[in-house]
Amino acid sequence: MISEFFQFLMHLDVNLLLLVQSYGIIIYPLLFIVLFCETGLVVAPFLPGDSLLFAAGTLAAVGALNLWIVLFILLFAAIIGDSVNYSIGKFAGRKLIEKNYIKEAYIQKTEHFYEKYGNKTIVIARFMPIIRTFAPFIAGVGRMNYTKFLFYNILGAVMWVLLFVLGGFFFGNIPLIKEHFSLVILLIIIISIVPAVIDFVRYKFSKN
Repeated sequence: MISEFFQFLMHLDVNLLLLVQSYGIIIYPLLFIVLFCETGLVVAPFLPGDSLLFAAGTLAAVGALNLWIVLFILLFAAIIGDSVNYSIGKFAGRKLIEKNYIKEAYIQKTEHFYEKYGNKTIVIARFMPIIRTFAPFIAGVGRMNYTKFLFYNILGAVMWVLLFVLGGFFFGNIPLIKEHFSLVILLIIIISIVPAVIDFVRYKFSKN
C-alpha cells in the first residue's frame, strides 16, 4: 500500500489529469504540497518537479486548471520550499550529515557546484533534479547570508516555474509533444543544464 502511494506520487505528473477530473480544485493544494516537499524536504528529491510543472501548464492550456492560480501556487511552493530547506540545513544540517541520513554523493556533487558557481548555484540548481533539493540545504549548512540566499531563491524559482509551466501551456498539447511527453521533459532538462555542465567540465580540466 505504501509503495503504491509513493509510486503514485512519483508519477503524479502523469496522473494529474485523472486527479483534476476526480477532485477538481483540491488539485491546487496537492500541487503545492508536492512541489514544496520536492524543494523543501531534503529527503524527498524523488518527487516530480520539472515534469509536474510542465504537466500543470499543459492542463492549464486546455482549461482544466487556471494558469494564474497554478503559477502563484507553484511559485509560492518553490520559494517557501527552498527557504525551509535552507533552515533545515542551517539548524540541523551537520547532524544529519554526520549521522549519514543523507547520501554523501549528493552532498559532494552539490558542494562541487558551489565551489564553481558560488551563490548562483541556487539559481542553476533549480534546473537540475537532485541538486535542486540539496542546494538550499548546503547553503544553510554553510550559513549563507539569508538575504542573499532569498534573492537567488526567488530569482531561480521565477525562472524555473515560468519556463516549465509556460512551456507546457504553449507547447504541451501539440500532438507530437503529447506522444513523447517524457522525452520532451528530459530534453528540456538537458538543454537547461548544458551550459552549466560545460562550464563545470572546463573548470575541472583547468585545475588539472
